[in-house]
Amino acid sequence: MSYRTVSWNTLSRSLHDSKPAIPTGLLSARALCQGFARFHRRSFVVAGKFDRSAIMAAAAVAATNLQERHGLTRAAALSTALKAAWQAAKMARTAAAH
Repeated sequence: MSYRTVSWNTLSRSLHDSKPAIPTGLLSARALCQGFARFHRRSFVVAGKFDRSAIMAAAAVAATNLQERHGLTRAAALSTALKAAWQAAKMARTAAAH
């Protein structure tokens, strides 16, 4: 009968490596999107539906900020900013429902 040995170091490392990485500037972009919605008085949720133009406007502003602060490409900055804007919009929808 053969026995299988487990390398706990390899197992631990593989679990650590499989953890998704948080994109650079995601948290600051989300805060910027929320501030944009408050400052410009453009709600991300109107009548229970997402206002996509407000979400995109906030993401565009956040992407420009990410490019300036972190030196990201426009594509990477816009990707991160859109993730952050949608997170903020989903939180706004949840808050409006309660």
